[in-house]
Amino acid sequence: MNSVLKLVAQRIALGLLLLLAVSILIFFGIEALPGDAAQAMLGQSATPEALANLRHQMGLDQPELPRYFHWLGGLLTGDLGKSLTNGEDIAAAIGNRLGNTLFLAFWAAIFAVPLAILLGLLAARHAGKWQDKLISGVTLATISLPEFVAGYLVMYFLAVYWRVFPSMAMIFPGMSLWTKLNTIALPVIVLVMVVLAHMMRMTRAAILNVMQSAYIETAELKGLGPLAVVWRHAFPNAIAPVVNVVMLNLAYLVVGVVVVEVVFVYPGMGQFLVDHVAKRDLPVVQACGMIFAAVYIGLNILADVISILANPRLRHPK
Repeated sequence: MNSVLKLVAQRIALGLLLLLAVSILIFFGIEALPGDAAQAMLGQSATPEALANLRHQMGLDQPELPRYFHWLGGLLTGDLGKSLTNGEDIAAAIGNRLGNTLFLAFWAAIFAVPLAILLGLLAARHAGKWQDKLISGVTLATISLPEFVAGYLVMYFLAVYWRVFPSMAMIFPGMSLWTKLNTIALPVIVLVMVVLAHMMRMTRAAILNVMQSAYIETAELKGLGPLAVVWRHAFPNAIAPVVNVVMLNLAYLVVGVVVVEVVFVYPGMGQFLVDHVAKRDLPVVQACGMIFAAVYIGLNILADVISILANPRLRHPK
């Protein structure tokens, strides 16, 4: 048990160090971009005096290093600052948008994860046969489409041609759950198409790798059926790589939905980020970047912890 706690503590410590490094890259990388919010707000015709006054009011004339530590201290205390363009509290604005993004990611994961594992088990069970080729071919075709192309195709057929679902995924407070689900159906379908192939193929590869082990042959010699061998013996021992790829794709559902949200005009973090990038609102962009990084790193740490708990061999790498 002590070894498990030590490994978990190491993963968490490495994740925190990585998050600190990411904060440095985000802050100074965005600061290095040309232009600033003052110029974007006042326009190209602004006088140097007006620009200097506005930059002073926004704190943009301060040295970068003190501003970084002030910004980092705010992050640690939950204070993300205020938007430069409208003075709105960033934490409050992001809270609503993050809830919408998590809602969309949750329902996409509800459909994508079980379907991917089921298709991966089915493909592994019929490896090399027409079922395996059909599943692999369809999933590869869906993942080969860029997200915006898949989004517009789904929108055309299901919203314009057949009029099954609304074309824009605008949700508001007070809507019923069923209305929200009907509204977000199209972006959910696109996200499932995007992440399904990764999880399915990793499940298939992990199962096939385990199927070559001696204990699988022993289970077959005992008279167990092919499905029982795969489900009871192969899948539990292949859970570590499957969990890793599932967590990576869950992270993508949260941090990689920018294109999908923009296509369907969904009021989530991605749309929020794109809007404020256009306005050169650096505190909002930095806060969104840190939240995306924290979600991605956190889910990767969770995947490592689950793998350590599920697979005893990872606790004793030697």
